Amino acid sequence: MNFDEESVQPKRGFPNKSLLLAACAACIGGTFQYGYNVSVINAPTTHVQNFINQTWRERYQTDMSVNALTLLWSTIVSIFTIGGLVGVTIGGTLSVKLGRKGTLLANNIFALTAALLMGLSYPTGLFELLIIGRLLTGMNAGIGLCVQPLYLGEIAPTALRGIMGMGTSIFITVGIVAGQVMGLKELLGKEEYWPILLSTTCIPAFLQLLILPWFPESPRYLLIDKGDDEGCNKALKQLHGIAGCDAEREDIEKERNDLVDFQAKKPWELFTDRSVRWQLLSVLLLNAAQQLNGINAIYFYADYLFRQSGIPADKIPYVTVGTGACECIAALTCGLLIDRRGRKVLITGGYTLMSICCILFTLTLSFQDASPVVPYLSMACVFAFILSFGLGPGGVTNILTTELFTQTARPAANMIAGSVNWLSFFFIGLVFPFIVIGLQQYCFLVFLAVCSLMAIYICLVIPETKNKTFVEIQNDFKTFSHKKAHNADRAGPTLLLTST
Repeated sequence: MNFDEESVQPKRGFPNKSLLLAACAACIGGTFQYGYNVSVINAPTTHVQNFINQTWRERYQTDMSVNALTLLWSTIVSIFTIGGLVGVTIGGTLSVKLGRKGTLLANNIFALTAALLMGLSYPTGLFELLIIGRLLTGMNAGIGLCVQPLYLGEIAPTALRGIMGMGTSIFITVGIVAGQVMGLKELLGKEEYWPILLSTTCIPAFLQLLILPWFPESPRYLLIDKGDDEGCNKALKQLHGIAGCDAEREDIEKERNDLVDFQAKKPWELFTDRSVRWQLLSVLLLNAAQQLNGINAIYFYADYLFRQSGIPADKIPYVTVGTGACECIAALTCGLLIDRRGRKVLITGGYTLMSICCILFTLTLSFQDASPVVPYLSMACVFAFILSFGLGPGGVTNILTTELFTQTARPAANMIAGSVNWLSFFFIGLVFPFIVIGLQQYCFLVFLAVCSLMAIYICLVIPETKNKTFVEIQNDFKTFSHKKAHNADRAGPTLLLTST
């Protein structure tokens, strides 16, 4: 390598400053909102329930029954997932009509309206506004989770697509930690501040509206979907610099040439397209497993485990912040490794470590009373499980969902993946309490099966996508599909011969 090559090489390893700022602007009003609104609702639980009961008493001169209050609170919390499902079903369509950047900007309408409604719920005495507000925050999160990975995956150069795509996972975890911190008593966790706490979802929305308009639309969307050559060139120069835009333009041209006369696909068209059946199956399994692998169950169960470990009740919120910080650190580490070690190594390793944690978790739960040390081992398993998730499935799943499809199929694939993700999220929240009742300390054996089976599937089916263009990834799946078909053809005559 000569001196000139050495001087150029480091530049390839670091994203352009404009590219980084564009990614941050997309994430702060995108998946950050998802993480923030998942966690921020936990701190004011008692305060909001008191408000609901007080409002009910003023209206009907009687206290609300415990069951009715529990049902209403569960509705406020869980309708977020319904909103997310609605958001993800319209997010893909909006991303084609308004563009990736345009959809992200328009999405802030839901966040701002939700913040206004939830902030007004207390002074107006209308707890119904909380339900509508949570529904709208869910729609905002659903659209963000669908469209933001599209934008990040399409503005990033091939060599940096992994670390840029990790922005989705990193900002989710940062949002979770931010929501947990804002809910501490030292900040907005006091009873009189809960309306302000729930309305702070407007802050990321305002920030995105101020920053994102300064950055361009996805160059791939401009050239392939809109045929805007001049707009694509300007976007590439701003995002990658003059020196780095030619190679990216060539990559986009290759993908466009492969997609001549192809229109953006609808979700139902992917199910009938045999050329993407393995990609679609992989995305369905990856996104279902991301919610069903036990990570949400860990968060649901963490409060109980920390109490079992002897941690005082008033200290548990701070330990909970530690779990969020743990996942955030894991996501950042994954971002540093993903373009070096590859997607397949990280996600397979993550699921393998999670499987081991499930076994250890089952043992510590089974022998909880054997020694005073065992509850603390359970707590260690919680942190180890979260770290394993953040290092692999937590970040890589979203990247693979974007990488396994070309431009015309990508929005529809993200709609399908997002729908599966939200339905699985709702399902585990609904079913897990019954799993605990039925299986008790053996409940995490269910997640052991999910994690181990996914590790095997990824090893056998999903190719490594590191440093590959979208067209090259598509060709890898075509080769795999042809091999499967060839093996099936060879197996047919063999079966006939053995049966005669």
